[in-house]
Amino acid sequence: MFDLDPFPKRLVVVGGGYIACEFASIFQGLGAEVTLVHRGTHLLRGFDQEMAVFLTGEMRKKGVKVCLETTVTEAEQQGGIQRLCLSNGQTLEADTVLHATGRRARTEGLGLEALGILVNKDGSVPVDDRLQTRVPSVHALGDLIGRKALTPVALAEAMYLVDRLFGAPAGKLVRQPIDYDLVPTAVFTHPNVGTVGLSEEAARRTYPKLRVYRAEFKALQHTLSESTERTLMKLLVDDASDKVVGLHMVGHDAGEVVQGFAVAMQGGLTKAVFDRTLGIHPTGAEEFVTMREVLRVVESDKA
Repeated sequence: MFDLDPFPKRLVVVGGGYIACEFASIFQGLGAEVTLVHRGTHLLRGFDQEMAVFLTGEMRKKGVKVCLETTVTEAEQQGGIQRLCLSNGQTLEADTVLHATGRRARTEGLGLEALGILVNKDGSVPVDDRLQTRVPSVHALGDLIGRKALTPVALAEAMYLVDRLFGAPAGKLVRQPIDYDLVPTAVFTHPNVGTVGLSEEAARRTYPKLRVYRAEFKALQHTLSESTERTLMKLLVDDASDKVVGLHMVGHDAGEVVQGFAVAMQGGLTKAVFDRTLGIHPTGAEEFVTMREVLRVVESDKA
């Protein structure tokens, strides 16, 4: 994408995940007229929906045209222009179209069926917590198993598997299986998204009673500028244990902020520990330790 020549003045991005949102933000920031077309009701499926809706608003403020619940029904090349017909009746003209609609595991032709290993509908390989398939001598990890398609996750899975099969190096502890509920991640949109733990939707399905804390504000760095960018932060707390089970941020350097909190959450961080921690002023991150008022208390969505 970065080697395109000439630079696309009009870019259409089809999709709503990491790549779609990041490249829409990047090329808008570089001066392109960007339209993001996504078939879903909100961007970033699997992320906290409130954060995804907030990000959509911020991206639109910066000039990205976001079309939700929309698909491309027809595409035609006309000279150097691509003409796209959308399901909402709109017609777009673009210099370049980026399709970022997801990937499937490339398991066809590997001979898995001959071994007795059946794959899922999306092509991914089912494994247990030990990364072992139904055939004890065959293991799988990374994007192939359809859990978290992130480079650090694949690396951690590989290091865990090596330790399990061959033992840890002398003097080092054997790595433990990954807690997929506490994988930190960031989306480098404008503004960034940072998250660790469960979304509110997932937490509602997991915990009987959930406390939700929320802060929205204009960052101090924008006070003297004309920027209308706002920051949103959110904490999800299991009411019974006071344990923080989800931490989410949309704002400047969200990934940098969330990385530190992810370490603490691995240790079973509680809201009481947040409340005892002093904030560094003036920073955006201090909002996480100054949230005192519960926004809402929600009951489990379990049937």
